Amino acid sequence: MHDSGAGSREPERGAEDAPLRGVDRDGAGERTRPAEEGAYDWYTRGLELLELRSAAAAAQVLTRAADAEPESRSILEALGRAQFESGRYAEARVSFAKIIAANPADDYAQFALGLSAMRTGDLREAVEHLALAAAMRPDIAHYGRELRMARARLGGPL
Repeated sequence: MHDSGAGSREPERGAEDAPLRGVDRDGAGERTRPAEEGAYDWYTRGLELLELRSAAAAAQVLTRAADAEPESRSILEALGRAQFESGRYAEARVSFAKIIAANPADDYAQFALGLSAMRTGDLREAVEHLALAAAMRPDIAHYGRELRMARARLGGPL
C-alpha cells in the first residue's frame, strides 16, 4: 500500500496482513508494530480474539503462531479451539491430533478431537477419543455426557 501524499510512509513488510494491534486509537499519533513480533504476540492476540468471540479472526492469527512454533501445544490447543468455534471441524481435528501425537494423555485434546470428529460425522473416532477423555477424567461431567451422546448416535456402546 503506498500513498503518494506528503509525509506518507510505506508500511513495514508484511504489516498489512498482521493482526490489528499496537494502533494508537486516540488519534494522538500512530504507533507501528515492532518488526520482531512473533509467535507469542500472535498467540496472545489469538487468545484475546477468542475471548471476544471472534473465532475466525483468532484462527488466522493463531495459524501464524503455529507456523512459527509448530511444536507448541498451547498454540495448537488455542488454534484448535478457534477452528472448532469457527466451524472448521476438519482443521480442528488436525490440530488436536497433533497435540495427542505429542502427548496421548492430554485429556482435553482427546475430548476436543472427539467432538471435532463427531461434527465431521466420524462417530467411531469420536467415541474412541471421547471414551479416552472420560476414562482419564471421570470427574468432568461433560466428557461423559458427550460420550453418551456419541454412543447413542452411533447406535450403542463401542
